[in-house]
Amino acid sequence: MSLTAGIVGLPNVGKSTLFNAITKKNILAANYPFATIEPNVGMVVVPDSRLDYLNNLYSPKSLVPTTFEFTDIAGLVKGASNGEGLGNKFLSHIREVDAIVEVVRCFENENITHVEGKIDPIRDIEIINVELILSDLDIVENRISKIEKKARSTKDKDTIMEFELLSRIKEALQKNIPARFLDYTKDERDILKPFNLITLKPFIYVANISEDEIGKDNEYVNKVIDYAKKENSKVVVLCAKIEEELGELSDDERKLFLQELGIDQSGLDKLISATYYLLGLQTYFTAGEKEVRAWTYRKGMKAPECAGIIHTDFQKGFIKAEIMSFADLKKYGSEKEVKDAGKMRLEGKDYIMQDGDICYFRFNV
Repeated sequence: MSLTAGIVGLPNVGKSTLFNAITKKNILAANYPFATIEPNVGMVVVPDSRLDYLNNLYSPKSLVPTTFEFTDIAGLVKGASNGEGLGNKFLSHIREVDAIVEVVRCFENENITHVEGKIDPIRDIEIINVELILSDLDIVENRISKIEKKARSTKDKDTIMEFELLSRIKEALQKNIPARFLDYTKDERDILKPFNLITLKPFIYVANISEDEIGKDNEYVNKVIDYAKKENSKVVVLCAKIEEELGELSDDERKLFLQELGIDQSGLDKLISATYYLLGLQTYFTAGEKEVRAWTYRKGMKAPECAGIIHTDFQKGFIKAEIMSFADLKKYGSEKEVKDAGKMRLEGKDYIMQDGDICYFRFNV
């Protein structure tokens, strides 16, 4: 399942530094706007202690964690929707992602210029949000202009539904209300899919602080948290510079460094997990001596669909899924003990997969 989170923000807020930490790549992180000229894509591993347990239990030849992509988008500026800075080219890149991670600068540093002259995280958030809203508004208005005449003169239900839906979204966008704040039926969401509206995508804010602010009260962070609460969004607080340094350390060194900072989990791990669940993603496992592997699926998917993630033949010829929960395996200590306790189950086509299920799919093609 290929899923992508896009990192956005004003220039010089720490986006590229954060991306360096995420992918452990050394992309350009220069102190001037538009240092990132093409979107950078990197695959990240979703931290999951359950995979470590399965690896120790089965000692497989291969261990495959679940992953998804982060895309670093060049810094947006005021007027981007009208072509300012690097403009619509980069707004188009954002349309391709599944979720938005907006990095907000919450630190003072006279050596790092701010494109707006001074630090003000709420102003920065609103600049980005307005540009995204204007970009969506342009797409919605263009589509309305093409179907309005037909919608008003025809009895075609699909055209009328699309016109009324887009008109409702247009009215919201004109009031600076992102599309994600409206309620939609399943049919309406299906209509909206091809448009890839940016403001319809789930959002998460990253409050980027300085090294000496870790563990301290930060007025800028508090403002971001208060702002996010009003729109029911999540905030992850981290220091991108520290996260970049952590990415260069071994596992043991990283643990020691985190202990010295008084942190039990890196900000990066929190961000990856938060983004994963923001997208409504869960994990099931396949496990054996040859391979232990984590698979990503969307919450609510049924067993045959999840089997199809491994191979389309598994879904076409699905018979049953032999399933035990990770919690039961950990409780009883082995597959045999799980079976002896009567906790191994055979599930059919209507079974809704649960996070942590360990599966063996039976199929016939």
